[in-house]
Amino acid sequence: MWLGITSCFVRKLLLMIYLYTSFYILAAPGTTLRSETSLKVDTGTQMADNSKTEDTASDSVEAAKNASDKKEKLADQVMQNPQVLAALQERLDNTALTPSSYIETLPKAVKRRIDALKQLQVKCAHIEAKFYEEVHDLERKYAALYQPLFDKRREFINGEAEPTDAESEWHSENEEEEKLAGDLKNVVVIEEKAEAAETNVKGIPDFWFTIFRNVDMLSELVQEYDEPILKHLQDIKVKFSEPGQPMSFSLEFHFGPNDYFSNSVLTKTYKMKSEPDKTDPFSFEGPEIVDCEGCTIDWKKGKNVTVKTIKKKQKHKGRGTVRTITKQVPNDSFFNFFSPIKVSGDGESLDEDSEFTLAADFEIGHFFRERIVPRAVLYFTGEAIEDDDNELEGEEEGEEEEDAESDPKVRIFVCLVITQTVIMSDVTKVIIVFEKINKLLKNKNRPSF
Repeated sequence: MWLGITSCFVRKLLLMIYLYTSFYILAAPGTTLRSETSLKVDTGTQMADNSKTEDTASDSVEAAKNASDKKEKLADQVMQNPQVLAALQERLDNTALTPSSYIETLPKAVKRRIDALKQLQVKCAHIEAKFYEEVHDLERKYAALYQPLFDKRREFINGEAEPTDAESEWHSENEEEEKLAGDLKNVVVIEEKAEAAETNVKGIPDFWFTIFRNVDMLSELVQEYDEPILKHLQDIKVKFSEPGQPMSFSLEFHFGPNDYFSNSVLTKTYKMKSEPDKTDPFSFEGPEIVDCEGCTIDWKKGKNVTVKTIKKKQKHKGRGTVRTITKQVPNDSFFNFFSPIKVSGDGESLDEDSEFTLAADFEIGHFFRERIVPRAVLYFTGEAIEDDDNELEGEEEGEEEEDAESDPKVRIFVCLVITQTVIMSDVTKVIIVFEKINKLLKNKNRPSF
């Protein structure tokens, strides 16, 4: 059975090799494939030329024999190249291990058992969905335990309370250096107390706005005219859906009194689904956000930063008079975050731009829930951002190592293998192609396919 499988793969491989090589031969200057028309002309010429002598026929046979010998020598030369053999073996191994190709060769009874395993896998996916529902319940439970700590955090940020000496004690990595500079530090502390008494700084100014500025994902959304508003942001909370309700979570943005809108809280709710897709149950990897809803912002007159007013001149078709009209058009702003694209409930698909915007919205909502709110102080100081950057650098290094392991010569080996086949009728052209490919292999700046 394996012999039959291998033969099938070899036939497919040779076809692929022929297509790759044909491209190279056609692209090479001074080399062309013999067309069917030219072959027919050659054949007609040979049939019409009945005046050839026996000596000429003997010479043709000898020439053909020499050409055949050259082909065999050329094939031997190619197949003795260890790079070609290794690349060919690797390609054959990879082809032979293709899962879908292997499954096609299995007996019907084995395929039937595989279908039964898939049925079991679907049941596993449904159990996994139940698991994530219970995880959501646990998140709700522990969110209640976190909340007193987050409430105290809000008090410190907004200057509603002062931490005690025990609460503010923190051992930094530079503690030894701080001890050595103790005397100087005491002088600085005295000066800071005097300065604080003069300026009367309250809480931690611009705490959440600084986080927006530090995190690239958020800073890209913030425009210059959004900044004065975000400086009034006092807290961000995550609320989970109640037991028995569909899985969801809400983000609450708490603002102090400001000159831009009258809302004290702006909300964004993300609806989630934790069940396998009926059409593709094997794609289930846990809960996913499927829709979101914003809120209405009660903007004060002339303060809506999500729109801008433009003036446009219109010419009357009949009278020829020109008038100037003003109209409001959408404007880039972070506060568009609270007016998301609505997912159609009737199954209509969104255009590509809308899908991209909605996916980015879901990612931002998830980031607020999983990173920003639980670890706010670390994003304020930048420590969490450094950790995120280190994770990304590790992933990039892994990708570079994978790229280094793949030899670019594998992409060219198909052209080498063809020279030991018999699909080329002109040995001279084979030699030309072989020489060109050898130059490519020796050239560090090889072209990529």
